[in-house]
Amino acid sequence: MKTITTSIIPIKQTFAKVHGEHTPNYEAICVFAAIGFFLGEDTYWKDEKVLQPGTTYVLDDNGYVISEEKVFNWFYKPRDISFQTALDEFTNLFESIVKEQVEGKKMLLPLSGGLDSRSQAVALKHLNADVHSYSYSFSGGFKEHKISEQIANACGFDFDSFLIPPNYLWNSLDQAASINKCYSEFTLPRQMAVLDQFKTMKGEFSLGHWGDVLFDRGIAVKDNDLSDLELIYKKVIKKGGLELAKGLWQSWDLEGDFESYLKTRIQTLLDQIDITDKSARIRAFKSLYWAPRWTSVSLRFFEAAHPINLPYYDDRMCRFICEIPEAYLGDRRLQIAYIKKRNPKLAKIEWQDHMPFNLYSYNETQLTKSLPYRIKSKLQREIKGLMGKKYIQRNWELQFLGNDNASKLKSHLFDNDFQMFLGSNIAHVMYENFKNKDAVFYSHSVSMLLTLSLWFGKERKESVFKSVSS
Repeated sequence: MKTITTSIIPIKQTFAKVHGEHTPNYEAICVFAAIGFFLGEDTYWKDEKVLQPGTTYVLDDNGYVISEEKVFNWFYKPRDISFQTALDEFTNLFESIVKEQVEGKKMLLPLSGGLDSRSQAVALKHLNADVHSYSYSFSGGFKEHKISEQIANACGFDFDSFLIPPNYLWNSLDQAASINKCYSEFTLPRQMAVLDQFKTMKGEFSLGHWGDVLFDRGIAVKDNDLSDLELIYKKVIKKGGLELAKGLWQSWDLEGDFESYLKTRIQTLLDQIDITDKSARIRAFKSLYWAPRWTSVSLRFFEAAHPINLPYYDDRMCRFICEIPEAYLGDRRLQIAYIKKRNPKLAKIEWQDHMPFNLYSYNETQLTKSLPYRIKSKLQREIKGLMGKKYIQRNWELQFLGNDNASKLKSHLFDNDFQMFLGSNIAHVMYENFKNKDAVFYSHSVSMLLTLSLWFGKERKESVFKSVSS
């Protein structure tokens, strides 16, 4: 027997066996196609499940679950404390966690123009840690590394700038599929483009994932009138994902209709969260089902090079969040106040989400400053267009667009056996819509089909697929 207690936000997926036939879980695959991650315990197979967060399991020698007991449930019990007290507590907790994770190590810090990595930079600088930082930008896109380099220079960190090139995906696709086991798409994580460079570095990663969810309001102010189900459904459904999932559902002749199935699944999971505050409840849902099954999957690309450390994933941070008033979490207030308190110099560097403003000026009405910046940015993009150079904003643009990319992409999507598994001309329809109708809208559909094709290719020797494609 084996006893496993999962973290509140697991860094890795842990699989267990389920009694039943080894056949594809078609309903779960449809959900995966629509939202980009598997829900709850779901996997590709009906005889396999993923262990859930904050739970103690006992498994037998064959990997089947004998018993399970929930050891943590997300809650919302805000303490009657001042914002200054909350800030002091966050400062002490955050820096204690970071100190434990970096003790005696060289840290590799990915920097961006946002707040999560900036808050880590503040803590690492305060702790006098040995840090090698880096950032990356898209070839032909926004130079994100310029803000990152300012942060690194202000902290005295070594810094590398990486440029994400076009077409890198096809040379690393099989390796990527092996790393993430096809449990997330391949175009979103840019780490595969620089994995070889990562491996030449020395140290362990310090990653800021999930800070933006824990330290912000769970819902946008404009969405306050929506129900919890409507909020989650609106958030998880990807552009083009619903259309792809509906097509697969019909092709596989599954019972009922896909939208009803997905909404029922989401509502069932929501009903298990005993929190009345809407914002806190949505944050708990995301942390239970989104973080472990999507965010954590992409962490594998870092771990393929070096060990990883995640201060915002720490169980103590999750418990801390449950007792902090929503008013203090909303709009990144605690993180912003922490950066200002510990390192005003970093607070004065532009915040990418609110260019050209910084953490002191972002919430002020300054049209006279923001309008010229927006006009300049638009002109730069238009000039690129007139010169025949596309302004790149998304990784899939580098990997899917152009004749060479199209040829590689179609070789996977239009594989005969894969087409038979899909059971219709879904891949052709989605690809044609991507090429001729709306590339942005259908990019997710194409990326998910590519992911499924890699999974199918890996598993096609299984007897179940021999019967499907015969």
